[in-house]
Amino acid sequence: MRYPREHSEHTRKKILQEAAGSIRARGPAGVGVAALMKQAGLTHGGFYAHFPSKDALVAEAIALMFEEARGRFDRSMAEADPRQALANYVDFYLSALHRDARGRGCPVAALSGDMARLEPVARTRFAQGAATLSGWLGAALGGIGVPDPADAGRSMLSELVGALLLARTAIDLAESDAILAASKAAIRARYRLEPAA
Repeated sequence: MRYPREHSEHTRKKILQEAAGSIRARGPAGVGVAALMKQAGLTHGGFYAHFPSKDALVAEAIALMFEEARGRFDRSMAEADPRQALANYVDFYLSALHRDARGRGCPVAALSGDMARLEPVARTRFAQGAATLSGWLGAALGGIGVPDPADAGRSMLSELVGALLLARTAIDLAESDAILAASKAAIRARYRLEPAA
């Protein structure tokens, strides 16, 4: 029996969404095709109707993660005042909620340590996504008059990711919270971002 194209696209998207969450939470090596398909409520054999290999799935899931990151970034930037919009993004990124949501958070923070072990197509998708994210930050920083906005965007992304990773590795919750708070305050002061209401 052949399913309509919409059904196939819906199923493929469902597999990608499940994969994106699982890959963020457990890393690409921690995700098996059979378990992933079961988690999605589908049969293992159906996987190959949508993806030629697990490597192809990982690459496409990484692309989806960056699409989702774009949505979060756009929602943060929807604030009329550009400084407040950047403050909103920094607040989201360096929040306990983001720290604790490994399965839904930033793909740069979730996957940086795994990139060296992945196939070239997945590494390329990741590099493109990270460059795009730093470009969005650079454009936003340029919009508030920061000089050399492209470099500033790369620097901001590096600090955001680094702080989030360190906060996630801290054993003591108070230390983790302190890492987030210190980085948030430093970024806000550096770029003169308005305090959140």
